[in-house]
This record gives sequence, structure tokens and C-alpha cells, in this order.
Amino acid sequence: MLTLPLCVWIKNQFPNIQLVFLCKSYTRDVVACFNPVDEIITLEELTQLTEAERTKNLRCDLIIHVFPNSLVAKWAKKVKIPLRIGTSHRIFHWLYCNKLVSFTRKNASLHEAQLNFNLCFPLGLTSIPEFKEIQEISNHFKVKKSKNPISEKKIIIHPMSQGSAVDYPLVKYVELAAELEKLNYQVFISGTQKEGEIIGNAFEHLAKTTMICGKYSLAEFIAFIASSDALIACSTGPLHIAAAMNLKAIGLFSPRKPIHPGRWKPLGINSSALVFDNNCQVCNEGRPCDCIGRISINQIVDALGTDQI
Repeated sequence: MLTLPLCVWIKNQFPNIQLVFLCKSYTRDVVACFNPVDEIITLEELTQLTEAERTKNLRCDLIIHVFPNSLVAKWAKKVKIPLRIGTSHRIFHWLYCNKLVSFTRKNASLHEAQLNFNLCFPLGLTSIPEFKEIQEISNHFKVKKSKNPISEKKIIIHPMSQGSAVDYPLVKYVELAAELEKLNYQVFISGTQKEGEIIGNAFEHLAKTTMICGKYSLAEFIAFIASSDALIACSTGPLHIAAAMNLKAIGLFSPRKPIHPGRWKPLGINSSALVFDNNCQVCNEGRPCDCIGRISINQIVDALGTDQI
């Protein structure tokens, strides 16, 4: 999600190009919603091709290695892509890329989506865009909504992050769901099937809360998000997807670097990134901390702006 703004800039600079996005198969349905992308190739597809077939599929003028992958970098050089851009902080890029950009992500003050723009300097970029500039991603993310027979307001809670963030306590999510029910929301708890097994029956006692963990494909889940009023989660994919649709997307964050919201907050103009204390001493020292659990239910509800939804 945070690589997609690059596609907007590239298409604006070079409107006549054919833009191909190489991703893993599980993210294909997300990229397919993004208008500037003309074609999608998955890593799994390339891996299964013969060398001759792979050469044909990778025939292009330029490749930007946003996510370093030694195998992809090797293929790109082997098929003689003329311009191969990568970060100089990967040893294999010195072997396979012919345009190296020096920048570091560790402890960077910029947002992740802004950091990716460093790789566009060889294409004529003169300065990193401001955060507000890259928020135009939402103008290009198009999704068909799923059929929604529910007349009440519909909100998704995505409790887990598969290790990509510090999670908000499950017991607090249960409290939040109960409060949202009082505000006449129909609440849906999303996640993978495995996450659903971990969550178990924690929400079972709530009359207007429904578990949907593992029930939808990614494409179906994206459409389900589009038909909702808001989504609440920690720093994870569904949060960024909801934000790109300009939904109310409420992110719950730890202020600890490098997982703080300054680096990973969602891009959408209707999104919010909440922390308990930006100046938490434990987090500032880089030590594990549970201060995220002290974000109050009222703070989350206030961020939703329920009177405006």
C-alpha cells in the first residue's frame, strides 16, 4: 500500500508508459484496485516460468527494486533490463543493479511512503513529496462495494497484525465492540482463520458483533471494507486499505521507533493515528512497552466522529 504512491508519480511524469507491478500473489487483489497499474505479475508466476518465458515477461526498460529481493534482482540483470534501480544498502544490488541510491530507513523521520520516493531520484525527482501530496493515492484506489443488506452503521475491528505491530489488547477490543453496539453499530471482527481461532469466543456474548475471520478471499474482504463505514486496527494491511478508500480508518499505534505512526500511519485523508503518549519514556528508549493498551475507548470513539458517520 505504501509503494503505490510511487505509481502515481511515475504515471504523472511518464503518462505513456506501461506500468507493471511485481508483487506476491496474496497482494494481487489489492494492486488490482489501483488504476495507475497497467499489468500485474506475481513472484510465484515468475518462479514457475522457464527462463525463456521469464525473459519475455520481464522485458522492460526500467525496474525499481522497492522491496529488495536478490532473486528478482538477479533475473532483472540476466534479462538485460537497461535501467535497474535499487538501494545501495543491499550487497546483492551492487552485483545486479546499475543505479544505486543511498538512503537509510532505520530511525528515519519520514513516512515509509515518502522514503520509497528516494528510488525515483534517478528518474528526475528533485525532492521528496510532502505527506499531504502522497495522500492523493485515494483518488486512484477503486473498489466495487459488496452488497450490504444491513441498514445499521457497519464497522470493522481487525484485532491482530500478524506481528507487524504492537497489538491493542483483545480485552479492550471487546470493550470497544460493546461500546460501538450502544452507538447502533453492527460490528464485524476480521482476520485470518488462524487469528479467528486465537480470538475464539471473546466476542460471543455481544448481540450485534459478528466474527468474519477467514470467511472471505482478499478480493471479497476489500469489497466488504468498501461497504463499511469505518475500520479500526493496529498498523496492518486492512487499515491502509480502508484509508485508501477514504473511509474512517482509525490506527492504534505504539510511539516506539521504528513502528511509530510518523513512519507507518495510513495515508487516507479520513484516517487517524492514535497513541497513548508520544513521549512515553520506555518507548523512546526502544524497549518493549504496553502503553498502547492505555489508549482509551473514548479516545477511539471520539476519533470516529460518530455524529458525522
